[in-house]
Amino acid sequence: MPNPFTLGVASGEPLPDGVILWTRLTGLSRPADVRWQVAEDDRFAKVIRQGVARAQPAWAHSVHVKVEGLRAATDYFYRFRSGGELSPAGRTRTAPGPTSTQPVRFAAANCQRFEHGWYTAYRHLADERPDVVFHLGDYIYEYARPAHGVRRVDPADETTTLAGYRARYASYRSDPDLRAAHAAAPWVPVWDDHEVMDNYHGRGDGSDRFLRRRAAAYQAYYEHMPLRVRPRDGGLQMYRRRTYGVIADFMALDVRQFRGPATMLGAAQEAWLVARLAATPVRWRVLVQPLFFTRRFVPGPAPNLRKESWDGQPEQRARLLAAVSQNLVVLSGDVHNAWAGDIVTGAGVTVGAEFVGSAISSNPPVTDGPGVLAANPHLRYFDAHRGYLSGTASATDFRVAFRGVDHVDRKGAPVRTLAEFVTEGRGIRRVDV
Repeated sequence: MPNPFTLGVASGEPLPDGVILWTRLTGLSRPADVRWQVAEDDRFAKVIRQGVARAQPAWAHSVHVKVEGLRAATDYFYRFRSGGELSPAGRTRTAPGPTSTQPVRFAAANCQRFEHGWYTAYRHLADERPDVVFHLGDYIYEYARPAHGVRRVDPADETTTLAGYRARYASYRSDPDLRAAHAAAPWVPVWDDHEVMDNYHGRGDGSDRFLRRRAAAYQAYYEHMPLRVRPRDGGLQMYRRRTYGVIADFMALDVRQFRGPATMLGAAQEAWLVARLAATPVRWRVLVQPLFFTRRFVPGPAPNLRKESWDGQPEQRARLLAAVSQNLVVLSGDVHNAWAGDIVTGAGVTVGAEFVGSAISSNPPVTDGPGVLAANPHLRYFDAHRGYLSGTASATDFRVAFRGVDHVDRKGAPVRTLAEFVTEGRGIRRVDV
Protein backbone atom coordinates (compact mmCIF):
# COMPACT_ATOMS: atom_id res chain seq x y z
CA MET A 1 0.00 0.00 0.00
CA PRO A 2 1.13 3.63 -0.33
CA ASN A 3 3.27 5.08 2.47
CA PRO A 4 0.80 5.74 5.33
CA PHE A 5 3.22 7.93 7.34
CA THR A 6 2.94 11.11 5.27
CA LEU A 7 1.97 13.16 8.36
CA GLY A 8 5.12 12.19 10.21
CA VAL A 9 5.66 11.17 13.82
CA ALA A 10 5.64 12.99 17.14
CA SER A 11 6.09 12.52 20.87
CA GLY A 12 4.85 14.53 23.80
CA GLU A 13 3.76 14.95 27.41
CA PRO A 14 7.13 13.85 28.85
CA LEU A 15 7.29 12.42 32.38
CA PRO A 16 10.40 11.12 34.17
CA ASP A 17 9.49 7.54 33.23
CA GLY A 18 7.64 7.88 29.94
CA VAL A 19 6.21 9.75 26.96
CA ILE A 20 3.38 9.56 24.45
CA LEU A 21 4.26 8.49 20.90
CA TRP A 22 2.06 9.61 18.03
CA THR A 23 1.46 9.01 14.37
CA ARG A 24 -1.55 9.05 12.08
CA LEU A 25 -1.91 6.72 9.13
CA THR A 26 -3.25 8.11 5.86
CA GLY A 27 -4.87 6.44 2.87
CA LEU A 28 -6.73 3.82 4.91
CA SER A 29 -10.42 3.06 5.43
CA ARG A 30 -10.20 0.03 7.72
CA PRO A 31 -8.52 -0.55 11.11
CA ALA A 32 -4.83 -1.35 10.90
CA ASP A 33 -2.14 -2.65 13.21
CA VAL A 34 0.80 -0.34 13.84
CA ARG A 35 4.00 -1.72 15.31
CA TRP A 36 6.12 0.65 17.37
CA GLN A 37 9.66 0.55 18.74
CA VAL A 38 11.66 2.61 21.23
CA ALA A 39 15.44 2.38 21.16
CA GLU A 40 18.41 3.86 22.97
CA ASP A 41 20.13 4.69 19.68
CA ASP A 42 19.04 6.21 16.39
CA ARG A 43 20.07 3.06 14.49
CA PHE A 44 17.65 0.95 16.59
CA ALA A 45 20.36 -1.54 17.53
CA LYS A 46 19.22 -1.37 21.20
CA VAL A 47 15.43 -1.65 21.13
CA ILE A 48 14.12 -1.52 24.70
CA ARG A 49 10.34 -1.24 24.22
CA GLN A 50 8.04 -2.39 21.42
CA GLY A 51 4.46 -3.34 20.81
CA VAL A 52 1.43 -3.12 18.55
CA ALA A 53 -1.27 -0.43 18.53
CA ARG A 54 -4.55 -0.47 16.62
CA ALA A 55 -5.31 2.49 14.34
CA GLN A 56 -9.09 2.99 14.17
CA PRO A 57 -11.10 4.94 11.57
CA ALA A 58 -13.15 6.56 14.37
CA TRP A 59 -9.98 8.40 15.46
CA ALA A 60 -8.72 9.14 11.93
CA HIS A 61 -6.26 6.23 12.23
CA SER A 62 -4.27 8.19 14.80
CA VAL A 63 -2.14 6.26 17.28
CA HIS A 64 -1.27 7.41 20.80
CA VAL A 65 1.14 5.00 22.50
CA LYS A 66 1.82 5.44 26.23
CA VAL A 67 5.39 4.29 26.84
CA GLU A 68 6.40 3.71 30.47
CA GLY A 69 9.38 2.36 32.38
CA LEU A 70 11.96 4.66 30.77
CA ARG A 71 14.91 6.34 32.49
CA ALA A 72 14.60 9.98 33.52
CA ALA A 73 16.33 12.76 31.56
CA THR A 74 17.27 10.40 28.73
CA ASP A 75 17.11 10.61 24.95
CA TYR A 76 15.26 7.85 23.12
CA PHE A 77 14.41 7.16 19.50
CA TYR A 78 11.17 5.72 18.15
CA ARG A 79 9.52 4.62 14.92
CA PHE A 80 6.42 2.87 13.57
CA ARG A 81 5.74 0.20 10.96
CA SER A 82 2.49 -0.65 9.17
CA GLY A 83 1.67 -2.52 5.99
CA GLY A 84 5.33 -3.12 5.26
CA GLU A 85 6.10 0.61 5.41
CA LEU A 86 8.47 2.15 7.98
CA SER A 87 7.93 5.62 9.41
CA PRO A 88 10.62 8.24 9.85
CA ALA A 89 12.40 7.98 13.21
CA GLY A 90 11.80 10.53 15.93
CA ARG A 91 13.80 11.64 18.95
CA THR A 92 12.17 12.11 22.32
CA ARG A 93 13.41 12.86 25.83
CA THR A 94 12.01 12.06 29.23
CA ALA A 95 11.72 14.68 31.97
CA PRO A 96 14.23 14.61 34.84
CA GLY A 97 13.44 13.06 38.20
CA PRO A 98 11.81 15.00 41.04
CA THR A 99 15.08 15.99 42.75
CA SER A 100 17.01 16.92 39.63
CA THR A 101 18.77 20.30 39.40
CA GLN A 102 19.62 19.78 35.74
CA PRO A 103 18.85 22.84 33.55
CA VAL A 104 15.93 22.58 31.12
CA ARG A 105 16.43 23.57 27.50
CA PHE A 106 13.14 24.44 25.84
CA ALA A 107 11.67 26.10 22.77
CA ALA A 108 8.27 27.74 22.31
CA ALA A 109 6.39 28.42 19.08
CA ASN A 110 2.96 29.68 18.04
CA CYS A 111 0.80 31.12 15.27
CA GLN A 112 1.60 29.31 12.03
CA ARG A 113 -0.95 30.25 9.41
CA PHE A 114 -0.10 28.06 6.44
CA GLU A 115 -1.04 30.55 3.72
CA HIS A 116 1.15 33.29 5.21
CA GLY A 117 4.48 31.61 4.70
CA TRP A 118 6.98 28.82 5.02
CA TYR A 119 7.86 27.11 8.29
CA THR A 120 11.60 27.64 7.97
CA ALA A 121 11.79 28.67 11.64
CA TYR A 122 10.71 25.16 12.59
CA ARG A 123 13.68 23.66 10.76
CA HIS A 124 16.03 25.80 12.85
CA LEU A 125 14.12 24.94 16.02
CA ALA A 126 14.50 21.24 15.20
CA ASP A 127 18.25 21.66 14.76
CA GLU A 128 18.52 22.95 18.34
CA ARG A 129 17.18 19.63 19.72
CA PRO A 130 15.64 21.10 22.87
CA ASP A 131 14.52 18.97 25.80
CA VAL A 132 10.90 19.99 25.20
CA VAL A 133 8.86 22.17 22.84
CA PHE A 134 5.85 24.19 24.00
CA HIS A 135 3.29 25.15 21.39
CA LEU A 136 1.40 28.26 22.49
CA GLY A 137 -1.66 28.05 20.29
CA ASP A 138 -3.07 28.73 16.82
CA TYR A 139 -1.59 25.55 15.40
CA ILE A 140 -4.09 25.80 12.56
CA TYR A 141 -6.36 28.61 11.32
CA GLU A 142 -9.94 27.78 10.52
CA TYR A 143 -10.45 30.52 7.92
CA ALA A 144 -11.42 29.88 4.32
CA ARG A 145 -8.59 29.94 1.82
CA PRO A 146 -7.72 33.54 0.85
CA ALA A 147 -7.59 34.66 -2.76
CA HIS A 148 -3.87 35.31 -2.44
CA GLY A 149 -1.26 33.69 -0.23
CA VAL A 150 2.27 32.41 -0.16
CA ARG A 151 0.90 28.87 -0.46
CA ARG A 152 -2.47 27.16 -0.69
CA VAL A 153 -4.15 25.47 2.24
CA ASP A 154 -6.78 22.74 2.04
CA PRO A 155 -9.72 22.55 2.22
CA ALA A 156 -10.78 25.79 0.53
CA ASP A 157 -13.77 26.49 2.78
CA GLU A 158 -13.79 27.50 6.44
CA THR A 159 -13.37 24.44 8.66
CA THR A 160 -16.50 23.67 10.69
CA THR A 161 -16.81 19.87 10.57
CA LEU A 162 -14.70 16.94 11.76
CA ALA A 163 -13.78 16.10 8.17
CA GLY A 164 -12.81 19.70 7.52
CA TYR A 165 -10.62 20.01 10.62
CA ARG A 166 -8.94 16.70 9.86
CA ALA A 167 -8.14 17.84 6.33
CA ARG A 168 -6.82 21.18 7.58
CA TYR A 169 -4.43 19.50 10.02
CA ALA A 170 -3.27 17.17 7.27
CA SER A 171 -2.59 20.17 5.04
CA TYR A 172 -0.46 21.79 7.76
CA ARG A 173 1.37 18.54 8.47
CA SER A 174 2.35 18.30 4.81
CA ASP A 175 5.10 20.81 5.66
CA PRO A 176 8.42 18.96 6.15
CA ASP A 177 9.83 21.55 8.56
CA LEU A 178 6.85 21.21 10.89
CA ARG A 179 7.24 17.43 10.77
CA ALA A 180 10.95 17.83 11.56
CA ALA A 181 10.18 19.93 14.64
CA HIS A 182 7.74 17.30 15.90
CA ALA A 183 10.29 14.56 15.35
CA ALA A 184 13.11 16.44 17.07
CA ALA A 185 11.74 16.67 20.63
CA PRO A 186 8.65 15.98 22.75
CA TRP A 187 5.90 18.61 22.59
CA VAL A 188 3.55 20.01 25.22
CA PRO A 189 0.89 21.95 23.29
CA VAL A 190 -1.87 24.33 24.38
CA TRP A 191 -4.57 25.75 22.14
CA ASP A 192 -5.95 29.22 21.51
CA ASP A 193 -8.99 30.20 19.44
CA HIS A 194 -8.22 29.34 15.81
CA GLU A 195 -8.10 25.63 16.52
CA VAL A 196 -11.92 26.09 16.71
CA MET A 197 -13.11 29.58 15.67
CA ASP A 198 -11.75 33.11 15.87
CA ASN A 199 -12.19 34.61 19.36
CA TYR A 200 -14.61 31.97 20.63
CA HIS A 201 -15.27 31.84 24.37
CA GLY A 202 -16.24 28.69 26.24
CA ARG A 203 -19.51 27.32 24.89
CA GLY A 204 -19.84 30.11 22.34
CA ASP A 205 -23.48 31.03 21.77
CA GLY A 206 -24.53 27.79 23.48
CA SER A 207 -26.21 26.45 20.37
CA ASP A 208 -26.07 22.78 19.42
CA ARG A 209 -24.51 23.84 16.15
CA PHE A 210 -21.55 25.54 17.83
CA LEU A 211 -21.07 22.78 20.40
CA ARG A 212 -20.96 20.18 17.61
CA ARG A 213 -18.36 22.29 15.85
CA ARG A 214 -16.30 22.67 19.03
CA ALA A 215 -16.46 18.94 19.73
CA ALA A 216 -15.31 18.20 16.18
CA ALA A 217 -12.42 20.64 16.52
CA TYR A 218 -11.36 19.19 19.86
CA GLN A 219 -11.41 15.65 18.46
CA ALA A 220 -9.33 16.64 15.44
CA TYR A 221 -6.87 18.44 17.73
CA TYR A 222 -6.44 15.28 19.79
CA GLU A 223 -6.08 13.16 16.66
CA HIS A 224 -3.10 15.25 15.56
CA MET A 225 -1.30 15.87 18.87
CA PRO A 226 0.66 13.55 21.19
CA LEU A 227 -1.75 13.98 24.12
CA ARG A 228 -2.35 11.65 27.06
CA VAL A 229 -6.16 11.94 27.23
CA ARG A 230 -8.97 11.61 24.70
CA PRO A 231 -11.91 13.99 24.26
CA ARG A 232 -14.93 13.12 26.36
CA ASP A 233 -18.51 14.42 26.20
CA GLY A 234 -17.48 17.16 23.76
CA GLY A 235 -14.63 18.43 25.96
CA LEU A 236 -10.92 17.75 26.29
CA GLN A 237 -8.81 18.05 29.46
CA MET A 238 -6.01 20.43 28.50
CA TYR A 239 -4.77 22.16 31.64
CA ARG A 240 -1.99 20.20 33.33
CA ARG A 241 1.55 20.59 34.60
CA ARG A 242 4.84 19.12 33.47
CA THR A 243 7.49 19.31 36.21
CA TYR A 244 11.23 19.30 35.50
CA GLY A 245 12.98 18.36 38.74
CA VAL A 246 13.24 21.21 41.23
CA ILE A 247 13.89 23.65 38.38
CA ALA A 248 10.52 24.38 36.76
CA ASP A 249 6.83 23.67 36.92
CA PHE A 250 5.46 24.25 33.42
CA MET A 251 1.72 24.82 33.92
CA ALA A 252 -0.11 24.51 30.62
CA LEU A 253 -3.34 26.51 30.68
CA ASP A 254 -6.62 26.32 28.77
CA VAL A 255 -7.84 29.89 28.20
CA ARG A 256 -10.73 28.98 25.87
CA GLN A 257 -12.80 25.96 26.95
CA PHE A 258 -13.96 27.36 30.32
CA ARG A 259 -13.88 31.06 29.50
CA GLY A 260 -16.86 33.23 30.38
CA PRO A 261 -17.79 36.88 30.91
CA ALA A 262 -15.91 37.09 34.25
CA THR A 263 -13.27 34.38 33.90
CA MET A 264 -10.46 33.31 31.61
CA LEU A 265 -9.93 29.90 33.20
CA GLY A 266 -13.13 28.86 34.96
CA ALA A 267 -13.37 28.22 38.70
CA ALA A 268 -11.86 24.72 38.80
CA GLN A 269 -8.82 25.57 36.69
CA GLU A 270 -8.19 28.77 38.66
CA ALA A 271 -8.32 26.90 41.98
CA TRP A 272 -5.91 24.28 40.63
CA LEU A 273 -3.51 26.95 39.35
CA VAL A 274 -3.56 29.15 42.46
CA ALA A 275 -2.89 26.15 44.69
CA ARG A 276 0.04 25.07 42.54
CA LEU A 277 1.49 28.58 42.28
CA ALA A 278 1.40 28.95 46.03
CA ALA A 279 2.72 25.52 46.97
CA THR A 280 5.13 24.34 44.28
CA PRO A 281 8.66 23.81 45.65
CA VAL A 282 10.44 24.39 42.34
CA ARG A 283 12.56 27.38 41.34
CA TRP A 284 10.39 28.62 38.45
CA ARG A 285 6.63 28.80 38.10
CA VAL A 286 6.06 28.93 34.34
CA LEU A 287 2.66 29.60 32.78
CA VAL A 288 2.45 28.11 29.27
CA GLN A 289 -0.51 29.81 27.59
CA PRO A 290 -1.31 31.86 24.49
CA LEU A 291 -2.54 35.30 25.57
CA PHE A 292 -0.65 38.49 26.50
CA PHE A 293 -0.57 38.33 30.28
CA THR A 294 0.81 41.55 31.70
CA ARG A 295 -0.92 44.91 31.24
CA ARG A 296 -0.44 46.44 27.78
CA PHE A 297 -1.88 49.90 27.15
CA VAL A 298 -2.07 50.64 23.42
CA PRO A 299 -2.03 54.39 22.65
CA GLY A 300 -4.60 55.70 20.20
CA PRO A 301 -8.32 55.12 19.75
CA ALA A 302 -10.18 52.99 22.27
CA PRO A 303 -10.11 50.24 23.29
CA ASN A 304 -6.64 50.85 24.69
CA LEU A 305 -6.66 47.57 26.61
CA ARG A 306 -7.25 44.49 24.50
CA LYS A 307 -10.12 42.53 26.04
CA GLU A 308 -9.14 39.28 24.29
CA SER A 309 -5.93 39.27 26.35
CA TRP A 310 -5.60 39.06 30.14
CA ASP A 311 -6.38 42.78 30.24
CA GLY A 312 -9.96 41.60 29.81
CA GLN A 313 -9.77 39.68 33.12
CA PRO A 314 -7.79 41.93 35.51
CA GLU A 315 -9.48 40.56 38.65
CA GLN A 316 -8.57 36.97 37.87
CA ARG A 317 -5.05 38.00 36.89
CA ALA A 318 -4.69 39.80 40.23
CA ARG A 319 -5.74 36.67 42.11
CA LEU A 320 -3.05 34.66 40.32
CA LEU A 321 -0.38 37.25 41.06
CA ALA A 322 -1.39 37.31 44.73
CA ALA A 323 -0.26 33.67 44.92
CA VAL A 324 3.37 34.44 44.01
CA SER A 325 6.04 36.81 45.25
CA GLN A 326 8.73 36.13 42.64
CA ASN A 327 10.05 33.54 40.16
CA LEU A 328 7.00 33.71 37.88
CA VAL A 329 7.55 33.37 34.13
CA VAL A 330 4.84 33.53 31.48
CA LEU A 331 5.34 32.22 27.94
CA SER A 332 2.75 33.72 25.57
CA GLY A 333 1.92 34.12 21.88
CA ASP A 334 -1.15 35.24 19.90
CA VAL A 335 -0.21 38.82 18.91
CA HIS A 336 2.17 37.98 16.00
CA ASN A 337 4.91 40.23 17.37
CA ALA A 338 7.63 39.55 19.94
CA TRP A 339 7.56 41.26 23.35
CA ALA A 340 9.38 40.96 26.66
CA GLY A 341 8.76 42.67 29.95
CA ASP A 342 8.32 42.60 33.69
CA ILE A 343 5.19 41.32 35.41
CA VAL A 344 4.10 43.96 37.91
CA THR A 345 1.24 43.72 40.40
CA GLY A 346 -1.33 46.43 40.96
CA ALA A 347 0.70 47.49 44.00
CA GLY A 348 3.74 48.05 41.80
CA VAL A 349 5.69 44.94 42.87
CA THR A 350 7.63 43.08 40.17
CA VAL A 351 7.06 39.34 40.59
CA GLY A 352 8.25 37.89 37.31
CA ALA A 353 8.77 38.15 33.57
CA GLU A 354 6.79 37.56 30.41
CA PHE A 355 8.17 36.47 27.03
CA VAL A 356 5.82 36.70 24.05
CA GLY A 357 6.70 34.77 20.90
CA SER A 358 5.93 36.43 17.59
CA ALA A 359 4.78 33.76 15.09
CA ILE A 360 6.20 30.99 12.98
CA SER A 361 4.55 32.42 9.84
CA SER A 362 1.37 34.42 10.63
CA ASN A 363 1.43 37.99 9.37
CA PRO A 364 2.01 40.70 12.00
CA PRO A 365 -0.54 43.45 12.61
CA VAL A 366 0.39 47.09 12.17
CA THR A 367 1.79 47.96 15.59
CA ASP A 368 3.39 51.10 16.99
CA GLY A 369 5.99 49.18 18.97
CA PRO A 370 7.93 52.23 20.24
CA GLY A 371 4.67 53.92 21.22
CA VAL A 372 3.49 50.91 23.20
CA LEU A 373 6.88 50.59 24.92
CA ALA A 374 6.79 54.26 25.88
CA ALA A 375 3.31 53.90 27.36
CA ASN A 376 4.24 50.75 29.31
CA PRO A 377 7.55 51.14 31.18
CA HIS A 378 7.40 47.53 32.36
CA LEU A 379 7.62 46.34 28.73
CA ARG A 380 11.23 46.26 27.54
CA TYR A 381 11.28 44.79 24.05
CA PHE A 382 9.36 44.69 20.78
CA ASP A 383 10.24 43.07 17.45
CA ALA A 384 8.29 42.15 14.31
CA HIS A 385 10.35 39.24 12.90
CA ARG A 386 8.83 35.77 12.50
CA GLY A 387 10.45 33.18 14.75
CA TYR A 388 10.34 31.34 18.06
CA LEU A 389 11.62 31.40 21.65
CA SER A 390 14.65 29.38 22.75
CA GLY A 391 15.36 29.24 26.46
CA THR A 392 17.07 27.62 29.41
CA ALA A 393 15.73 27.38 32.95
CA SER A 394 18.34 26.68 35.62
CA ALA A 395 18.74 26.90 39.37
CA THR A 396 20.23 30.40 39.03
CA ASP A 397 18.32 32.11 36.23
CA PHE A 398 15.81 31.85 33.38
CA ARG A 399 17.10 32.85 29.95
CA VAL A 400 15.13 33.39 26.75
CA ALA A 401 16.48 34.15 23.28
CA PHE A 402 14.24 35.56 20.57
CA ARG A 403 15.21 33.66 17.42
CA GLY A 404 14.10 35.19 14.13
CA VAL A 405 14.15 34.78 10.37
CA ASP A 406 14.14 37.66 7.89
CA HIS A 407 11.49 36.27 5.55
CA VAL A 408 8.82 33.56 5.32
CA ASP A 409 7.49 34.30 1.82
CA ARG A 410 10.17 32.01 0.40
CA LYS A 411 12.19 29.10 1.71
CA GLY A 412 15.67 29.02 3.15
CA ALA A 413 15.88 31.98 5.52
CA PRO A 414 18.76 31.76 8.01
CA VAL A 415 18.02 32.23 11.69
CA ARG A 416 19.66 34.59 14.17
CA THR A 417 19.27 35.66 17.76
CA LEU A 418 17.49 39.00 17.77
CA ALA A 419 17.74 39.58 21.51
CA GLU A 420 18.29 37.64 24.72
CA PHE A 421 16.98 38.33 28.21
CA VAL A 422 17.52 36.86 31.64
CA THR A 423 15.58 37.00 34.88
CA GLU A 424 16.78 35.93 38.30
CA GLY A 425 13.31 35.93 39.80
CA ARG A 426 11.71 39.31 39.34
CA GLY A 427 12.35 41.66 36.38
CA ILE A 428 14.33 41.04 33.20
CA ARG A 429 17.58 42.41 31.87
CA ARG A 430 18.97 42.22 28.37
CA VAL A 431 22.23 40.37 27.79
CA ASP A 432 24.70 40.75 24.95
CA VAL A 433 24.49 38.25 22.10
